[in-house]
Amino acid sequence: MLRGVNRVLLALVGLVLTALGGSVLAIGLGAPAPSWWLHDGRHDVLLDEAERTRWRDDGWWWPVVLAVLAVLVLLCLWWLLAVVRRRRLAEVAVDTGDGEGAALRGRALEHVLAEEANHLDGVERAHVLLTGRRDTPRTRVVVLLEPHVDPGTALNALTTGPLTHARDSAGLPALPTKVRLRGVKHRPERVT
Repeated sequence: MLRGVNRVLLALVGLVLTALGGSVLAIGLGAPAPSWWLHDGRHDVLLDEAERTRWRDDGWWWPVVLAVLAVLVLLCLWWLLAVVRRRRLAEVAVDTGDGEGAALRGRALEHVLAEEANHLDGVERAHVLLTGRRDTPRTRVVVLLEPHVDPGTALNALTTGPLTHARDSAGLPALPTKVRLRGVKHRPERVT
C-alpha cells in the first residue's frame, strides 16, 4: 500500500511542479500570460513589495506561516523515512553452536522458502518476504492456490513443510509467519 501511495504522491507533486515550472518558463520566454495568472508578464517579480508586507503587522501571520512550513517539513521527513526504510531483512543470524555464529542471507532464505512452497500440491505460486530483526525474523507469505485445493490443507502443508524446514535449518526458536492465501482466477466450469 505504501508503494501505491508513494507513486500517487510523487506523480501529483511532479505534475504540479512541471505545470508551474513550465508556465513560469513559458511566460518568462515571452508567452502571453493568461488572465487568471498571478503575474502580468515576463518582468513581473514573484512577490512585489505590497504582497510581501501585506500582513506583516498582523500578529497571527508569522506564527501561521511558520506552523504551515513546519508541518510541510515534518510531512516531507515522514515521507522520506517511509521511502528509505528497509522492509526486507538483509540477513539472519544463525547459531552454529561453536560460539561464533554465521549470517544467512535473507534473500536466500526467501528464495528457498518460496521454491519449496511452490512445489506443494495445489500451489500455483508463492511469494515470501522476510522482515523483523536478524535474531528474530518474521515472514510474510502470499500463496496463490489452484481452484481445487482446500485452503486449510494448503496452510497445514505450508506450516509443517517449508516453514518448519526453514526454522529448523536456520536454528531459530520460532519463525512467526503471516500467510495470505488467494485463489487463482479461473473460468467457471460447466456442469452437464
